[in-house]
Amino acid sequence: MGRRTGAETEGDGPSEEPGIDDVLDDLEELEALVDSPDERERVRETMRTVRRVRRDNLLLSIRDEFGSRDAGEAFVGSFLFGIPMIVEDGALDVGAYIATRPLFFGLTVLLGVGLVVGLLHAAGAEAVEADLLFGVLPLRLPGLLVIAVTSALVLMTIWGRADWATPAVALGQVTFTATVMAVGASLGDILPE
Repeated sequence: MGRRTGAETEGDGPSEEPGIDDVLDDLEELEALVDSPDERERVRETMRTVRRVRRDNLLLSIRDEFGSRDAGEAFVGSFLFGIPMIVEDGALDVGAYIATRPLFFGLTVLLGVGLVVGLLHAAGAEAVEADLLFGVLPLRLPGLLVIAVTSALVLMTIWGRADWATPAVALGQVTFTATVMAVGASLGDILPE
């Protein structure tokens, strides 16, 4: 039928992995080939099921590997969520507050990591086995966190929003901003193009 895998190509160009559209094309071909009305109805029901699956998975998507495209999407999401945090003084006040309260600082970090893990779980990242760090941890999680923390650190430093003359306060401010940016990085990565 019309479906091709990575090893089976028509022409000389590289082929892509088969997708839901390929499945629907094959089912349409099968629908035309079946003889009995019962078989035709079963094929149509399968097509309806595939379309429902497709609709359910349109909001969140995870690719098998965390590559440069994913990192770029994560940076854009991180940047978009981070800009309001960086330019508004409220984020600096929150950062200064948590810097003097280790419990709240730790809870802020846990909240940020928890939100990222929750978003990745909702998108099905735990099912991806292609990119596991140490065979256990999906590379996507530390990748998103590194992008968010690095973005917050660099942007807040070069724009003069983190004053490293008081390192504890600057660290609290960068941490709070990075927490928000990590959520943006996650959404930037998992939302469809």
